[in-house]
Amino acid sequence: MKVQSLKDLVTQMRAVARAEIPAPSDANQPSIESADALLRILTRENRELLRLIRDNKPNSIAELARLSHRAEPNLLRTLDKLEAAGFVEMQSQGNRRVPTLRIKRLHVEIDPYAMEDKVKLSLA
Repeated sequence: MKVQSLKDLVTQMRAVARAEIPAPSDANQPSIESADALLRILTRENRELLRLIRDNKPNSIAELARLSHRAEPNLLRTLDKLEAAGFVEMQSQGNRRVPTLRIKRLHVEIDPYAMEDKVKLSLA
């Protein structure tokens, strides 16, 4: 995962689209604006949801909704955010979407004197 401001990401994407620069080697990695943004995603409720996925390995969104006592539309919005951040992958199995974890651990290095935070994901 790379820490990159939205402005920098947009600038980079436009330069790649105009063929001014090659696509970066980490183009398929999720990016996040800052450690603050990362912490906003990792709420207590979202961490509980990640734990439920890890421990119960639900076979569908409906099963995860039952386990988490959350309404499916709200759960889907949360899963979309977790997928965009690189924590979850939604796999298609027949007509079902199955949430699976992409990470084991998350390490955040914060420089208290600069805005150069680093995030390292340990993949599952």
